[in-house]
Amino acid sequence: MKKIVVLTGAGMSVESGLKTFRDAGGLWENYPVEQVATHEGWEADPTLVTNFYNMLRRKCWNAKPNEGHKLVARLEEKYQVVVVTQNVDNLHEQAGSTNVIHLHGELMKVCSSRNVEDVRYQQTLTPDNCEVAPGTKAGDGSLLRPYIVFFGEAVPNIERAAQEVMEADILIIIGTSLVVYPAAGLVHYAKAGTPIYLIDPHPVSAGGRVRQIQKGASEGMRELFAEL
Repeated sequence: MKKIVVLTGAGMSVESGLKTFRDAGGLWENYPVEQVATHEGWEADPTLVTNFYNMLRRKCWNAKPNEGHKLVARLEEKYQVVVVTQNVDNLHEQAGSTNVIHLHGELMKVCSSRNVEDVRYQQTLTPDNCEVAPGTKAGDGSLLRPYIVFFGEAVPNIERAAQEVMEADILIIIGTSLVVYPAAGLVHYAKAGTPIYLIDPHPVSAGGRVRQIQKGASEGMRELFAEL
């Protein structure tokens, strides 16, 4: 069975009503990145950061997977599929994708602020319990923080993602401008001759070996799904 790796960015979830972080009117607009998405911001005001991610979770639970998410999941009918996403939402999982690697963390999880990757202290939140009261402690006594890779922190899953791309027979990139590293560097791990498709409504300079479908996530996936 051929292996498809799908690399998705913020544009994947726009049709589900989740704004991208960088666009005009995006999620950062009312909050400086330094305040809510860096370790220094967390140290300075953990209450602000906790409340910011509580707000994002409420928005996320109101979002539903779009047709693009569902078609990515349906690729599993014919292919071995690994989704590598820069998104912190869980819309790929909601749509039915069974193998999802999150590069930048998961909004629906919280963890120890002393050791983010210690699975003993990671918790998955539910729709009816998606808010964390500021000051809540993890099992190790440290403050419970969002399971999000803050700017400046290492991306723990990047090597695993690179390995998956190396093994891909087909690489599909959806809704990412390929400018945010280290994720943008993943395309370079594809074997020579691997077909690479890029679905994005905006023109992206991605080199000669990439074929762009200049459409949104759902429309572009509809076109590519029919072709595959």
